[in-house]
Order: sequence, then structure tokens, then C-alpha cells
Amino acid sequence: MKILQTVKKCPGGLMIVPLLLGALVNTLAPQFWVIFKGTFTTHLWKTGAMPLLAAFLFCNGTTIDVKQAGMTLTKGVLLTAVKVLVGMLLGIAVSYTVGEAGIFGLAPIAIIAAIANSNGGLYAALAGEYGDATDVGAVSVLSINDGPFFTLLALGAAGYGVPIEVLIGCIIPIIVGCILGNLDPEIKKFCEPGTTLLIPFFAFPLGAGLTLTSIVNAGPSGILLGVASTATTGIAGYLLYKVMKYKHPEVGAAIGTTAGNAASTPAAVAAAGVISKAVSDVATVQISAAIITTAILCPLLVTFLHKKEMQAHPEDYK
Repeated sequence: MKILQTVKKCPGGLMIVPLLLGALVNTLAPQFWVIFKGTFTTHLWKTGAMPLLAAFLFCNGTTIDVKQAGMTLTKGVLLTAVKVLVGMLLGIAVSYTVGEAGIFGLAPIAIIAAIANSNGGLYAALAGEYGDATDVGAVSVLSINDGPFFTLLALGAAGYGVPIEVLIGCIIPIIVGCILGNLDPEIKKFCEPGTTLLIPFFAFPLGAGLTLTSIVNAGPSGILLGVASTATTGIAGYLLYKVMKYKHPEVGAAIGTTAGNAASTPAAVAAAGVISKAVSDVATVQISAAIITTAILCPLLVTFLHKKEMQAHPEDYK
């Protein structure tokens, strides 16, 4: 049975499929968790999301290469800045304008988490197809936006009470992982599988806190969030590359995605006591819908811009 291959064919499948399965179990058999309360079963599939997510952030930190030099580092920093700043500014604007209730049912936490976090795998695939080695290498810097740190930073700027120790605590696993991964390449190699291996394990318990009804209700606003993510950051990345006069500026639009692990951010922020569980649950579903939406729209946008650039500058594509 090709179970893993089938799951991977779904956009953000390693995150979305286990999350939906967790919600399915919680909807059809909510007493299942009560029966096995306090056992390994409950810790793995109901309450274990946060420790697993912490391990995931550590493993991601080990993959950040501080030795990336020249154009690769420049592109990575610029794209990361665009992705994070656009998401933060939009979320802060919504917070100060309409408050936690958000706009079109989208709370600031959902906007920031979805728009500020890019799908590194999809970016690398598009950069490999339409760009060069410096574009692909930029993904090592883009991975810095994994996790809840920038979301918490933006929420603090938006007026939420985010204690400084919470901010520091969220980034320490990434920093420690980064230090160890750069000091010893074998640690990086050892932890690298964890950047994908752990995703379904923390996704299922996140889904186990949801119901299928909540997912259906939050779907339309999540699709809107996905469209906004591709439209804002994708076009911003493209225009940045145009301004910098880089070859293959369409690659800049490849940041117009929402990472699969972004769906875990609201739960992490709620665990820190910054937002309520109710807001976290809705945001998780909305971001899940945005993940799928951007995985469809972003490649279409990059392909469209590629054709446009080929017509305008054929000399760069020989």
C-alpha cells in the first residue's frame, strides 16, 4: 500500500492529513481519549503536540547554515524579510483596526501565522525549476520563519500581552539547534529527518482538539487567507527581485505559500497564554485551508510570471 506516497501528494499532506484524522477521531469517538487518559496513547495522539513541536523546531534549527555566503545569503534574507514583514504588518493592521475578532472571520493570529511562514519544500521545488543554485540555497535562510517566534513578536506589537520570556523561550530551540548544526555537520545530518518525520506526530494531536464541524465552518475564510497569502507575499517577492534586478524574478513569487507546520502555531501561542483556545482552534483550521490553497495558487502564479519574463527577457532564458 502506497500510504505515504498518497499522503505526500496532498498539498501539505504530512500536516493536513494527520490533522484531519485527529479531528475525525475526536468527532466520532471523543470518549476514546477519556478511556486511555494518562497513557502513552493519549500522550502521543491527544496531548503530545507541544513537546514534539519543540523537537521539530530544534531539528529545523540544525538545518540553518550560517556559512551561506554571497548572493544565496542575500536572497534568503531579503525573501525572509518580505515574507515576515508583510504577514506581521497585515496582522498588526487588522488587530489595531478591528481587534481580535479580525476581518472576514480571520483573527490576527491566523493572518500572521499563515502569511509570515513559507513552505520551504515548495519554494525549493519552484526555485529549482525556474531559478539557479543561489535561489535554491536561499531556502536555508527562509527556514528561520518556522515556528511561532515571529507570530508572537507581531502579536506583541499588535497590543497583545506577550511576555519577553515567552518570546525567548520560543526561539531558544531553534538557536541551540542552529549552533549545534553549524558546529558539527553530523548533528545536522542526524537531525535533518526530524524536519519532516515529526510533522505528522504533532499534527494528529492538534487535530484531536478540533471537530469536523469546526473545519467545515472555517473553510471559506481559510481559502480567502490562502489567496491573500499568495497575492501579497508572492507579488511582493516578485517585485523585490525586479527592483534588485535579479535574473529569474519569478522565483521571488515562490514565497507566496503557507507552510504545513504553520497550522501548529496557534496552538503554540495559545499554550503560552497569549490567545484563547477558541481562537486557536479556528485559526488552526483556517491556516490548514490556506496551506492547501497556496500550494495550488503559488505554482500557478510563478508559472505565469515565468512565461511573462521569458517573453520580456528571452536573453536570460537561453
